[in-house]
Amino acid sequence: MFERFRKPEYLLILLAAAGSFAFASWHTLLNNYAVETAGFTGVEIGILQSLREVPGFLAFTTIFVLLILREQTFALLSIALLGLGVSLTGVLNSEYGLYFTTVLMSIGFHYYFTLQQSLTLQWVDKGRSPLVMGRQSSARSVASIIVFAGIWLGMEQMGMDYAWLYGISGGVAVLVSILAWQWFPAFTHKEPQHKHLVLRKRYWLYYALVFMSGARRQIFIVFAGFLMVEKFGYSASDIALLFLINHVINTPLAPRIGRLISSWGERRVLGIEYLGLIVIFISYAFVEQGWLAAMLYVLDHLFFAMAIGINSYFHKIAEPKDIASTAGVSFTINHIAAVVIPVLFGIIWINSPSAVFIMGAVMAAISFSLSRLIPDKPEIGNEVTQRGVTVYSAGSP
Repeated sequence: MFERFRKPEYLLILLAAAGSFAFASWHTLLNNYAVETAGFTGVEIGILQSLREVPGFLAFTTIFVLLILREQTFALLSIALLGLGVSLTGVLNSEYGLYFTTVLMSIGFHYYFTLQQSLTLQWVDKGRSPLVMGRQSSARSVASIIVFAGIWLGMEQMGMDYAWLYGISGGVAVLVSILAWQWFPAFTHKEPQHKHLVLRKRYWLYYALVFMSGARRQIFIVFAGFLMVEKFGYSASDIALLFLINHVINTPLAPRIGRLISSWGERRVLGIEYLGLIVIFISYAFVEQGWLAAMLYVLDHLFFAMAIGINSYFHKIAEPKDIASTAGVSFTINHIAAVVIPVLFGIIWINSPSAVFIMGAVMAAISFSLSRLIPDKPEIGNEVTQRGVTVYSAGSP
């Protein structure tokens, strides 16, 4: 009866849900937990977030680990490590304890998401990849909804403390990784993957989009959430409720966004995302009402769901053997700015929170300009639009 679920796509969906279950708890509680237990300010939260991004910067080392482990096994171990780091967060609640558990959690998180991207592009046909990535996004949203509802009920109705909430959510991820290891067979790849780092000139637009996405994403992950707590006094349960609304909206829309990318193309959908983010970041800079900031946060999250168009674009232009190596390289590129921005912008935040969001709008504008270079029908040999831009052929390195 259940044999039909023992397929690669369902394993990817299950792991997406498990990873989100653990990380959503960590992320939702973090700002309040850090302020209440360790007295964090914008400076310390910036340091913590920069430390969190260091494993992402080192994601290129994935290809070296794959000399020893199969990708599927490595993905399961990464989910377990993510869960372990989250579980320990509620116990080690000093400043340096939070730094340590953040790095531990982040190692599992970034290795897993690197592998998830790689395995999705290897196991799923190009025509279906936007839809499958949309379904994974929905699975993450469903898991997050359960977490947010659980946090709200646990804190408001049952009086649970942070240690219990972190322990349960991290423990679930560890348990899922063990069950998935037992249940799913070892899946094979259609194409053997390169076991060395791959950087190709003809992927330059993909690298540029990934770099800007990593820089821009920090404004949302680090500072938009911190704005809610510091400026508008949102409690941990308030933040959980806000995240719950985000994911209730995202659950049905994510697969539709995948279909929209298949129908409209990556260039148009990414353009819509970046234009929307320009407006939202400028609005963040000047918002004075808590309810309006919450609305911006929900819209912000919705627009970011369209970012799967970057990976869909790469899937269409990539040599099949490059996927695993490029997934690690792209995560490193994504995190170059992410290692620096939280600390640097955390210092700027002390003097002018508005300036942080204005710079986020500038980043979104750069991303919009880059998205205009994506061809209507990207493929190997047609990686960049020919409007005044050099196009690298399929034979180019």
